[in-house]
Amino acid sequence: MGAQAIVRQDGEGEQLWFAGGGVFTVKAGSEETGGVFSLWEDRVVRGKTTPMHVHPSLDETIYVLDGELLVDVDGAKHRVGPNGVFVAPRGVPHAFLVTSETARLLCLQTPGSGDSFYRDASDPLTSASDEARPPDLARLRAAAERSDAIELLGPPPFTTDHYEPAEETSAATAPLRTT
Repeated sequence: MGAQAIVRQDGEGEQLWFAGGGVFTVKAGSEETGGVFSLWEDRVVRGKTTPMHVHPSLDETIYVLDGELLVDVDGAKHRVGPNGVFVAPRGVPHAFLVTSETARLLCLQTPGSGDSFYRDASDPLTSASDEARPPDLARLRAAAERSDAIELLGPPPFTTDHYEPAEETSAATAPLRTT
């Protein structure tokens, strides 16, 4: 199927609990965009982290709508706050950690070939409490092994001292602890 026009408002779109933690709302799925891209809103809670991973054949862009992330992109750590963005081009190792109480992210992947991985590692949303449902890392790993859209490289590259959000400093000047 080719691309089609899509109009979705706040709260609209298929909602999925993701085995890596958090709740996705599909804003534009790969099938709807003719495979050109996938776009999701992701609601996550403090402490949600991703393993270090790479997308061999797609680019990932994460725009922070609300909250704060600590991002490791190719070994460099950066704080990304509201209205900030990070881009991980295909083949670049990356991971993130939510350091604020909650965060809301807009996630774009180009092309949209990663949809099958996220759907394989997700369940339909059952309640609002799914946002804080603990991750199922065994399921995440199994879905990643079946997918060519993601390769898990290792555990999250963060320590317990990284869980502290930036205080009165801006995200651009917040000191990072890299131990």
